[in-house]
Amino acid sequence: MLVELSVMEQRYRAVLAVVQDGWKVVEVARRVGVSRQTLHEWIARYERGGLSSLADRSHRPSSCPHQTDAEVEAAICELRREHPGWGPRRIEHQLARDGVEPVPSRSSIYRCLRRHGLIELRRRRRRRDEFRRWERERPMQLWQMDVMGGVLLDDDSECKVVTGVDDHSRFCVAAGLVTRATSKAVCAILAASLARWGIPDEILTDNGKVFTGRFGPQPVEVLFDRILRENGISHRHTGVRSPTTTGKIERFHQSLRREFLADRSFSSIETAQAALDAWVLDYNTNRPHQALEMATPAERFRLTPLAKGRVSMPVDSKEDHRGQWVLRRVGSNGMVSVDNQLFSVTNAYKGELVDVFVDGTVIQVWSKNHLIRTVARAREGRVRKVRADGLHVNDQPTTNRRASTGT
Repeated sequence: MLVELSVMEQRYRAVLAVVQDGWKVVEVARRVGVSRQTLHEWIARYERGGLSSLADRSHRPSSCPHQTDAEVEAAICELRREHPGWGPRRIEHQLARDGVEPVPSRSSIYRCLRRHGLIELRRRRRRRDEFRRWERERPMQLWQMDVMGGVLLDDDSECKVVTGVDDHSRFCVAAGLVTRATSKAVCAILAASLARWGIPDEILTDNGKVFTGRFGPQPVEVLFDRILRENGISHRHTGVRSPTTTGKIERFHQSLRREFLADRSFSSIETAQAALDAWVLDYNTNRPHQALEMATPAERFRLTPLAKGRVSMPVDSKEDHRGQWVLRRVGSNGMVSVDNQLFSVTNAYKGELVDVFVDGTVIQVWSKNHLIRTVARAREGRVRKVRADGLHVNDQPTTNRRASTGT
């Protein structure tokens, strides 16, 4: 009758064959099927601890120099619980800002989150081959705007958010709550953003009725289009069924839902707007973005001058500008030339006289006390040609101006 021996019993018999019966180690090792070194180790363990020492032992190393410290691992888990939307890269950046040394790698942070059940394992969607990421070269070249719902109040009513981001910097230039996304309400948010941040070159929107009237039975100019036209802003539209065209504003909406609106309601629209303003401030100035190489939007939201020199923030009407005013007439093609720098203010202003404010880095074009265009200056120094041909400048325009609101 065959009897199955345990591993411990087999080792014990091999040790006795050498120690008591006098067999050679080579012969016993061959019969058992192990190396000579292993058999010598069994004998040494038996002599030190007896029969119990021949039992299986853990192969875990006694120390692991590169293992994450328990305090750091606890900090990783705490950051994840406080911010469920943060991934390994964001947590790695935050640990570095908090002064953790050494900072664990992203793979170590991922394994830590996985061990503690703080990350959901799912298959990643494969990016389409035709997908291409695009971005404007400078701030204020293009804004993306949209309307998003989902802001709930305690009385079970829902508000909309009119949002806008700068394409280059992801800086949030508009985040206003409205009870209904009517044309007047949306345009009020747009006018406030233009007055606060300045006039962009272009604005990109979808084909909603508050943004365009070109798809109606009879194409008309809606209020949104009128404000853009009067401020010299080109209006760009997305293609039909092409949500990725406004991908940056859609990604902003995703962050807004996850970090601000998740499982949350507000007592009133005023309370919600105050909380939203605080979140937007943190989003613009403190929250790093992976698409910006972990920089904040405020760090990139600057008018970068084409010429070498200092960098200025986007022009704010409340600032005390110390520059030079000149007078120009818009050409028949909508172009204006200032100090040998040619740019367009659109055909809406062709033939009109416009006031131009020039400082070391920025050129502002004003028409009837409305800022219609802001461009980065390509040259330095004072403008020699102060007035348009055949014209006289009796009074210097004031700097207390505002963007056109279409009223």
